[in-house]
Formats: sequence, structure tokens, C-alpha cells
Amino acid sequence: MSASARIPRWVKFAMAFLLALSWVPLAMVAKARYAVSEKPPLHLFFDMDDQPKYKPQAPNSLFADGRAMRPPVAGTVARGELQVTPGVVDGRIGEEWIAMLPDGIVLDEQLLKRGQERFDIYCTPCHGLSGYGDGMVSKRAEQLEEPQWVPPSSLHTELVRGREDGHLFNTITNGIRNMPGYGRQISVSDRWAIVAYVRALQRSQAATIEDVPAEIRPSLR
Repeated sequence: MSASARIPRWVKFAMAFLLALSWVPLAMVAKARYAVSEKPPLHLFFDMDDQPKYKPQAPNSLFADGRAMRPPVAGTVARGELQVTPGVVDGRIGEEWIAMLPDGIVLDEQLLKRGQERFDIYCTPCHGLSGYGDGMVSKRAEQLEEPQWVPPSSLHTELVRGREDGHLFNTITNGIRNMPGYGRQISVSDRWAIVAYVRALQRSQAATIEDVPAEIRPSLR
């Protein structure tokens, strides 16, 4: 008589039952993976997925008006509903770059100082304080002889000098070639301030005698 024939029948049924039962967890996992349910998932460890919260229109004694829902902050504008001067947000009107600072951006000493401050923070690591592409990051990459390093563009080339203010604004916002965009780090007004400062920086490196006030020219060498 074989060994399998000596196993009691109830043991065989029990083994078959346990084998079938072992597939139940896998079947439940597969069902949970692909099925849609309005019930919350089973949590063995309660974390931030399941925490106390206020539902809409619920009371809350923390605030003086007793409401959990707070009114909008004064001056809040829904996304996409802000009415701004054309060209301020994207640097272009239609498909054309705006040539100069848009209306509403006042070119004064305060704007230039703000632009210089933001330029020193975000731009000088690569472009350098003078804008010739000789910043600390660039110099370090050259010392290490990084094979993939692409030197930053000089801001004083004829190509960059000839670009419209809107083009420069777009470059700061979205980046160009290997340069990343800074639209998330720098506000719209500060991006225009940087554009204004870049123009002043360019002019400082390509100034002529005509840029000097007439009463000062005789004192120049």
C-alpha cells in the first residue's frame, strides 16, 4: 500500500481546504487592487490618511463666528481670474515678445536695486556679478573639468543684448537650454526687476561718452 493511500481521508480534505484558504488573501488583495469602493481602506497603522478633520459647514468653537469654514482672505483672486496688463505674466502679447518693460512696471532706482538683489541671489552663481558667465558654479565646473558642463552665456553678447525684455523675462521664468526656470522661486515683479537690472548691467559694460552727462565729461580721462 502506498504512503498516500495510508493518509486518512479527512486529512486530505483538510489539506485541500487549507490550500484553497491560502489563496483567499491573494484574491482579496487582487480585488482591492482593481475594484472601486467608497469604503475607506483597512489601516493597520493609523497615520495622516485617517485623522480628525472638519467637514463642510461643520461648527468649530475655535473661531468667534463658530464656523470651521473660513471666509476668503480679503483681496483673494481665483486662479485664472486675475486681470493684469498684457505681457506682464508671460512677456508677450500674442506671439510677439514685448520690447520693453510692460505698463505698470515703473523703472526707477528702487526697481533696479531690487533687481540687483534678486540677480545676486539667483543669477550670479552661474553668470557672475558682472554677467559674463564667470560665476562660482561655472569656475568650479571648469576646475573639475566636468565633461557635461555647458558654460553659462554671457549677458553682454550681441545676441542677448538684442533680445526683447519679454524674451529675457521668459528665459528667467522657463529657462533656456541647460538653464532651469525660476518661475516658481521668483515672483513676477521680481523677474521684471531682474530684467531691468540686466539692462542696466549691459549698458554699464557698453557705455559711450554720450551716456555721460555733459557737465561731467570734461573731468573724464
